Amino acid sequence: MSTGHAPNPMRTPLGRVRGLGSARSGTEHFFLQRLTGFANFLLMIAFVVIVIRLAGASYAETRAVLGHPLVAVIILLTLLSVTVHMRLGMQVVIEDYVHTEGLKVLLIVLNTFFTISIALAGAFAVLKISLAG
Repeated sequence: MSTGHAPNPMRTPLGRVRGLGSARSGTEHFFLQRLTGFANFLLMIAFVVIVIRLAGASYAETRAVLGHPLVAVIILLTLLSVTVHMRLGMQVVIEDYVHTEGLKVLLIVLNTFFTISIALAGAFAVLKISLAG
């Protein structure tokens, strides 16, 4: 049964078997994007519950709730999942719409550094609050 697509002569037989494209990432990128999307959905439910719980709370009560280990872990997991998902999504946009190879690589590197910076800054803030006491 034909898929209607001619085989890509630039792919190696091993690459075709593994499903790897020119970026050598295959379905891993697709799977990770879907996994983080699903994780974001679940974690955002917990995050929204925490935010609603803190609506109108005092500063001391907010620090106490954010200092609880379970709440801190939920927020840290949310930060990790959201920033990984954001990096993957922006990478797809860059790969699809930036056609100059050097600029594309630069933007992908900057995207990675930006998302790592956001994740580390958020993690630092959560850890500082949760471990402060």
